[in-house]
Amino acid sequence: MQGANLAEVTRGGLVECIHQGFVVILDQAGKIIAQAGNPQFRTYIRSAAKPMQAVPVVESGAAAHFGFGKEELAFISSSHSGEDEHVGMGERILDKLGFSVAELQCGTHLPLHGKSARNLLAKGLAPSVLHNTCSGKHAGMLALAKYRGWDIKGYHLPDHPVQQAMLETIAAFTQLSTKEIPLGVDGCGVPVFAMTMERMAFAYAQLSRPTSLSEDRQEACRALSEAMTFYPSLVAGTGRLATDLMKACGPRFIAKDGAEGVFCIAIPEKGWGLAVKIMDGSGRGLGPVVISALTQLGVLKDEEKKDLAKHTVVKIKNYRDEEIGEIRPSFTLV
Repeated sequence: MQGANLAEVTRGGLVECIHQGFVVILDQAGKIIAQAGNPQFRTYIRSAAKPMQAVPVVESGAAAHFGFGKEELAFISSSHSGEDEHVGMGERILDKLGFSVAELQCGTHLPLHGKSARNLLAKGLAPSVLHNTCSGKHAGMLALAKYRGWDIKGYHLPDHPVQQAMLETIAAFTQLSTKEIPLGVDGCGVPVFAMTMERMAFAYAQLSRPTSLSEDRQEACRALSEAMTFYPSLVAGTGRLATDLMKACGPRFIAKDGAEGVFCIAIPEKGWGLAVKIMDGSGRGLGPVVISALTQLGVLKDEEKKDLAKHTVVKIKNYRDEEIGEIRPSFTLV
């Protein structure tokens, strides 16, 4: 496995826990710029694949046909927190498609946003599929199916044309064949893609400067990147790293998180892709690891560091709201 010690958790002056994992930065040519841990470790990209899964929705003409603007494009690339603006965007897209919530096959869970979840429960209401963090991606998949004239039944299954289009797109971004990408099942029921950390970072390097792709795909990448950085609150949500990073840095980073400790960033000004994986699946160390990696690469400005201070070193508090420790980075890129 050969993971590196990426973040340490302190309590009372002692290191209580260590989060191990991998950080890889690649350029468009596939050259490793920097790393921590084995770049050949293979894992699932999880929801960090969503910006690329949204590409067929745009390049096919489906997004334009249904009148999707920047907000809709950001949302179909999202892993949202289930806040009111996210539920509203889901409703808006379904209305444009002429579908109801019954067509979304992503399942339900409480909003990731704590206050939204508490408000829902206080009203005695159950969450709907629109609160699901993946409802935007599923709405995009429905748009592609309807535009192409494909039966929407089973759109989430591996053999459906929608999922075959997703797989082929991921293969193009990673420069792998479809047979070289093992599939699992994501939390929302659609296929999820396995690849090495090196290929994950390479995919984001392609997203950062898609010059080797077809003209239609280049334009789709530009449209989605612009949408995500223009509406970062729709991509994740209040207080989350991806949203805060794009708010602080604007179009200089296209950031997307994934479940089980995955985080990826496209860095257009360098043509680089950055991929992070925390091996134990915990997301609590991602902020310190990601900000440290960007700092070590020299791509964060001083004012951006100030804006991202709460993610740089995460303060740990007890139930009395007292600071009792912290989560801090513990690695050096090589």
